[in-house]
Amino acid sequence: MGMGNQTYVREFILLGLSSDWDTRVSLFVLFLIIYMVTVLGNFFIVLLIRLDSRLHTPMYFFLTNLSLVDVSYATSIVPQMLVHLLIEHKAIPFVSCAAQLFFSLGLGGIEFVLLAVMAYDRYVAVCDPLRYSVIMHGGLCTRLAITSWVSGSLNSLMQTIITFQLPMCTNKYIDHISCELLAVVRLACVDTSSNEIAIMVSSIVLLMTPFCLVLLSYIQIISTILKIQSREGRKKAFHTCASHLTVVVLCYGMAIFTYIQPRSSPSILQEKLTSLFYAILTPMLNPMIYSVRNKEVKGAWQKLLGQLSGLTSKLAT
Repeated sequence: MGMGNQTYVREFILLGLSSDWDTRVSLFVLFLIIYMVTVLGNFFIVLLIRLDSRLHTPMYFFLTNLSLVDVSYATSIVPQMLVHLLIEHKAIPFVSCAAQLFFSLGLGGIEFVLLAVMAYDRYVAVCDPLRYSVIMHGGLCTRLAITSWVSGSLNSLMQTIITFQLPMCTNKYIDHISCELLAVVRLACVDTSSNEIAIMVSSIVLLMTPFCLVLLSYIQIISTILKIQSREGRKKAFHTCASHLTVVVLCYGMAIFTYIQPRSSPSILQEKLTSLFYAILTPMLNPMIYSVRNKEVKGAWQKLLGQLSGLTSKLAT
């Protein structure tokens, strides 16, 4: 493809994490195990919520959405990265790169909005428990979930279109583990100030706005918890929010570190490690956090395991 004296690329080359073969094989084994744990962990969380009627509540409806987002986000990046760890020519076609950017960016945006929605759910549960079932009815939960998916997808579509309209000229080496937004924008052979402004605006809309809503929700939640007279009551209210708050710190912390200041962004290695953490560890940790720190989920696991144990005993006899 050409226009004037400029030549446009048909594919990109991802430089990845390392050029050493032994290191790449070790990383392949490690990332494959983590990815399998991620897929299985999120699958079992969704299955558990579907099977146990006690978990058919707004909180676990949103957790189902979060698990689907996590496993989809990891799948948009990790399988291709695993393949590239075992081959020398780490090429990704132009269209595939655009698709990867769209899905990873979109799913990340969906997660940010979804975490804000989950914070609102926790706010209602702690601050207005008597009207919780009236406020968080099925119709509202569905609309909030749809809003999360649509807003993240629309932002991603806009960013993908304006990014891949940039002339890349002969720049085809992406110094990253995937077709990440900032890494692709850096390839452009024209001024990218308008793109950086667009990234900043979208960061404010889909990252900082939900983050501020989460912050406001937790200010109200903490204020309400401190007014509870009994120590046991305060402990119970805190545990209601502990899992979500832990996930919020992980997800928003990494994203703010990466995206909120494109012009003064960290080193390339830091960007790679941050993206790696967000793509591999966060989706794996989320189901673990909710399983370990949540009494209802632990109780559902014990019930399911008990049923499976009983069924196995019957089959054995």
